[in-house]
Amino acid sequence: MYIAVIGSGYVGLPTACGLASFGNDVVCIDTNKEKLKLLQSGIIPLYEEGLQELYESVKENLKFSGDVSDIKKAELIILAVGTPMSDDGSADLQYIYQATQDIKPYLQNGAIVATKSTVPIGTNDEIERIIDRSDVTVVSMPEFLREGYALQDFFNPDRIIIGTDNISVFNKLRNLYIQHIPSEKIIRTNRRSAELIKYASNAFLATKIQFINEISDLCEKVDADVADVAAGMGLDTRIGRKFLNAGIGYGGSCFPKDTNALEYMANKNGVKLGIVSSTIKGNHDRRFNIAARINKYISDIDGDARVAILGLAFKNGTDDIRYSPAIDIIQNITHNPIYVYDPKAMNNAKNVLGANVIFTKSLKDCVKDADVIAILTEWPDFKELENMTFDKNTVILDYRNILDEAIMRKKPHVTYKRIGQKI
Repeated sequence: MYIAVIGSGYVGLPTACGLASFGNDVVCIDTNKEKLKLLQSGIIPLYEEGLQELYESVKENLKFSGDVSDIKKAELIILAVGTPMSDDGSADLQYIYQATQDIKPYLQNGAIVATKSTVPIGTNDEIERIIDRSDVTVVSMPEFLREGYALQDFFNPDRIIIGTDNISVFNKLRNLYIQHIPSEKIIRTNRRSAELIKYASNAFLATKIQFINEISDLCEKVDADVADVAAGMGLDTRIGRKFLNAGIGYGGSCFPKDTNALEYMANKNGVKLGIVSSTIKGNHDRRFNIAARINKYISDIDGDARVAILGLAFKNGTDDIRYSPAIDIIQNITHNPIYVYDPKAMNNAKNVLGANVIFTKSLKDCVKDADVIAILTEWPDFKELENMTFDKNTVILDYRNILDEAIMRKKPHVTYKRIGQKI
């Protein structure tokens, strides 16, 4: 099949490369000239584990273009452009509607337009109205790719949702995946259900994160250990262990905007989503609470403290800092300077953090002579702290609970603090 993917971001690029690996001819369209130049020279301009290597193996089947007319031979056109959060919490749909206008003149007879962008209920109805052609079918195919694990999720998905009432179109899209993915994981719904599945899924996962963070706060007051509580809860198959890791709150390009967009849609339709609203507020407050904790440890130190922050990306495995709680926390630390390090997100963070932040070249450079070290992203690289010696009194705030507690508590000069244990 000849496929066009509109957008070359964290969704578009893994999708384009993955579909090309299935033997399809794929063109990926992007209007960003700087990004396009990198892509056409063979450089993937974002970090996703294994993506550069996958591109190298499929580049004979994949091309990048800034000319939307290159979609004219495509049987399937996938919309994978951004739908960022507006000031009022709603999804900003200008880019997806513009992309629809752009492709409209070049759609061949019988083309399928599939929306992978996360869009509010009814958006595909509007896309269909803009295209205004009875021979073109608009389908909702929400993506469920986790940043940092996008290729793993593409090739081993939990489910593929195809929102359409057109059985022949469903079968055509099903056949695109059926040789690679078990048929029971490919599900047909109507278009609006498909749109809502994405929002409902992300809101539920965000709620699990906020719930365990609240339980973590209680653990710290009653001398319980949130790691034990989460492990015990997770053994219940009705609950599951995933997304029960206490920390600094959720971030990234999906959970914050999708929970807000779902709340906005509900309010617009006269429905109160109390759990979702509480999750949004609790997650917002969480990062300021963590910043206040760090400020307290800094203020307890006599003299000028050296403060090291490990982690800038919203999670490990990506260079994405969009709505990263680590960024908000750093911006609310009342100390100057702050030394920071992240294995992948340094360049992106340099565009948003202030002059009081010093970007270091390595983990060792960052924590050298530090009085306070705070871990804000769960990069495996940071476990190297377990092998380090500290020559002065150092407070290590493990706000992702990634270090071996037994090792850290035996270290001379180290005061080791974890999330969800008695303060």
